[in-house]
Amino acid sequence: MNKKKNYLIDMDGVLVTGRQTIPGADQFIRRLQDCGLEYLILTNNPMYTPRDLAHRLANGGLDVPPERIFTSAMATARFVSSQIPKGKAFIIGESGLFHALYAAGYVSTDIEPDYVILGEVFTYNFEQIRTAVRLISKGALFIATNPDPTGPDEDGPSPAAGALAALIERATGVTPYYVGKPNPFMMRSALNYLGIHSEDTIMIGDRMDTDIIAGINSGLETILVLSGISSPEIIKRFPYRPNRVVDSIADIQVECGE
Repeated sequence: MNKKKNYLIDMDGVLVTGRQTIPGADQFIRRLQDCGLEYLILTNNPMYTPRDLAHRLANGGLDVPPERIFTSAMATARFVSSQIPKGKAFIIGESGLFHALYAAGYVSTDIEPDYVILGEVFTYNFEQIRTAVRLISKGALFIATNPDPTGPDEDGPSPAAGALAALIERATGVTPYYVGKPNPFMMRSALNYLGIHSEDTIMIGDRMDTDIIAGINSGLETILVLSGISSPEIIKRFPYRPNRVVDSIADIQVECGE
């Protein structure tokens, strides 16, 4: 390779599984840093701030500064700000989503909000869901940070934003606008955040239905790792294919280029 590549890297299932770091992830990140390559950890997980996630990764031996992490919560804040600047929202989520929306000038309220914005939570609260249903029925616009029905955990799949969004959608008849992967808005936001171009960028992920299709739709080279939620059998179910399939991120060779 005589041309440097940039990397967008999914986190859960690629670098970590729950609290466990995937073997070889630390060497991969260190190689990117040593080569001076542009990279961004791109996660649909909206629950944590970049600083929180950097601390979580550091506990597993991954040295990633907060500015190298971009979440669906950050993309959601950018999206709603581009539509209704400094608006109002009824927010269901954790600190990562609240922090991103507050930083964008949004107000959290259940009084005539512009949006109901749904992220992921540690504990589902039925009263919050009921409030969301009533506000959407009255005309609030419905946004969800990401469409993932589940996310990987140490003990197996856990319900994610897409699962809760389905409940609210069934109750209201309103389909949310999903900001996170595979929405090209998430990808463009990440590319703009780094100031890089899609033609020179590789997307590494563990999900065909979010990471790989997002990369394909955005004009990126794609690599699927089998260390997360996907298996070789699952790949056959999709009409599109990644450029490469590897067992884990440890199998990806990084060339510094010239």
